[in-house]
Formats: sequence, structure tokens, C-alpha cells
Amino acid sequence: MTDIVDRTYRDIKSMRVRGALNIAISASRTLREVITSDAKNTPQLLKKLKRAGKKLKSARPTAISLPNAINYILYIADKNSHLELDEFRKKLLVDIDKFIDEQKSALDRIAEIGSNLIKKKDIILTHCNSDTVDTLIKRAWDDGKKIEVVCTETRPRYQGHITARELSSYGIPTTLIVDSAAHLIMKELDIDKVIVGADTIYASGDMINKIGTSQIALCAKELDIDFIVAAESIKFSPLSLLGSMVEIEERDPSEVIKPGKLPRVKILNPAFDITSADYIDVFATEFGVIPPEAVYSLLRERFGWELEI
Repeated sequence: MTDIVDRTYRDIKSMRVRGALNIAISASRTLREVITSDAKNTPQLLKKLKRAGKKLKSARPTAISLPNAINYILYIADKNSHLELDEFRKKLLVDIDKFIDEQKSALDRIAEIGSNLIKKKDIILTHCNSDTVDTLIKRAWDDGKKIEVVCTETRPRYQGHITARELSSYGIPTTLIVDSAAHLIMKELDIDKVIVGADTIYASGDMINKIGTSQIALCAKELDIDFIVAAESIKFSPLSLLGSMVEIEERDPSEVIKPGKLPRVKILNPAFDITSADYIDVFATEFGVIPPEAVYSLLRERFGWELEI
């Protein structure tokens, strides 16, 4: 059973599994497999679950959906640890399946809600790749809004190429630009809205997303362009209510330049940055469209259980 945990850990860490929602679902499915593994009793299985959860949580420090998903499953496990082994397994399997289904339905719900923010013939700029944003934009296109999309490349791993391929294959008029052209293109093409995903959202309304997002938000603010964040509630950080901050992941310099090419130059490769709530107009969530100042209340309502563990 350690094989599947190690494999999922490697897939998440290497970004073979990418996207905050996909990471949460992948980790949940792995813990589901752990639940079906050999164990003599409930305490032994609970110990296995906690060990697997600890390993998985260390794979990507910035994507809060990962610890949120694992912590929820471990919370349910602790809550039912009084049950005999067979009943314990049965209860957890049902709850995990329900949890995964809820995450999938959240994606469709956000697409439904968020697409209402898009008007006919809007030109939308997006950064990086987000299944949530892709689904939302496709929904607006299906509604006949005849939109256009501009995608940044999102260096150094070029996740924007994934978005451009996905949307253009769907028939949506799509333009790809280098990251540093964002401000110029936002002015020249008269961009109507910026829509991005999120990896972590703090109680303050600040949010963490792919590196470069904060610069685009600054440009949008200066040009008076709506900046919209589309994100499931699993990306909200409950521990930020207590002042906890996530670690900004620093990735391998080899993603930026080949090793040894600039031997006397230090290479920094932060994967994410923080966008202030001051530059965010609204969050499109499965519970509706909310302003940044409403994040605190949503966190209290949705994640109060986590503050107890």
C-alpha cells in the first residue's frame, strides 16, 4: 500500500497531477485505497491513514486543497475511530466517495455561476491553467456569448499552453501571449475581464496563485478591468483564520535554465505569488459570487470543524 502513496506523492510533487482540485481528488482516492488495505483493527488502519496523509501533504506546500482534503478525511476517521474495523471502513468509503462527488459538482456549479459574470463578446485574459476557469469559459461559450480569450504562456512551465490548446480545441477564439506582454495587450485589445483560478485563499481575501498573477492583478486595477477569481471552497485556508500562512513553493532552477549555463548566477524559481484582496473584485465559488471581505464568513461556516482538531 506504500507503493500507491509513494506514487501519488511523486505525481503531485512532479506536477504530473496538477491543478488544485485534481490534487485534492487524487489524494482522496489514494487514502481511499489505504482504507481498503490489510489491517488487524481500527487503530492500526487509522495509524496507516495518518502516516499516508502526512506523506501526501508534504508533496505540494502551497496548494491548500491538498491538506484540506486530507485533514477532512482524517477528521472523519478520528470521529469514527470507535467503530469496529469493517464498519469503520464502510463509513469512510461512503464519506470519501461523497466528498469526491461534491468536489466534482462544485466545478460545474462554479461554471454555472461564474459564466453569468461574462457578457456577450467579452475579451477575457487568463493566466496559467485552471480546470475551473476552463470549464467556466466553456460554459459561457456554450451560452452563445461569442467571447474571445487571451492566454499568457505562464513561464517557466508554460501551463498557459495547456489552456490555449484546451480552449482553441473547443472552438473558442484564443490568443497566446508572453507573460511580459500582459499590460500592453490588456490595453491594446481592450480586455474586459481577467479570470484566474487559485491555489490558496486566505481569510483576509488575499489569494495565492501561479507566479505572475499578482502583476496581472496590478495591471487590471490600473486599467479598471474586473479581476475575477474562480475557485472551489476547498481552496480556502481555514487555518488562516488563526494566522497561519502557507509556504510559497520554490521549484528547481532547472525549470528556468539548464544547469551550468550561468554558473555564477543564482536562479530563483518561486512557483506562486500572493495577490492582495485590494486587487480582487469577486470570487466565483460554488456558493455564489462573493467579494473578498466575505471570505472570512464563508471560511467560518464551511470549515469550523477544522478549527476544532
